[in-house]
Amino acid sequence: MATKPKNKFGARKTQVNGITFDSKREANRYRELLLLQRAGIVKDIELHPQYVLIDKFKHKRTGKVIQPIKYTADFLVTYADGHQEIEDAKGAITRDYALRKKLFYNRYPDLEIKEV
Repeated sequence: MATKPKNKFGARKTQVNGITFDSKREANRYRELLLLQRAGIVKDIELHPQYVLIDKFKHKRTGKVIQPIKYTADFLVTYADGHQEIEDAKGAITRDYALRKKLFYNRYPDLEIKEV
């Protein structure tokens, strides 16, 4: 009988209000943001916003279409005063994440990722 593979970082999928999060850390941060929203500090919480890091393109020699490379954050939080923060609930920084973060800052120099 096949067993479900474990996450290499020990993260467990967790549900909050019918939404499944990839980790307890992410789910707990969502709960905190909901409390801030009820208090009027946070206006909006967008889940898993995507940012294009490298656009889709066609390989000149082969003609093959290369799909875009994207970064998906955990949250885009809009505060009552209008400012926005991109948040990522991170327990461990992977090489893939570090590379995407560098590409993100190259493409979006005026935006900041807040690791929580």
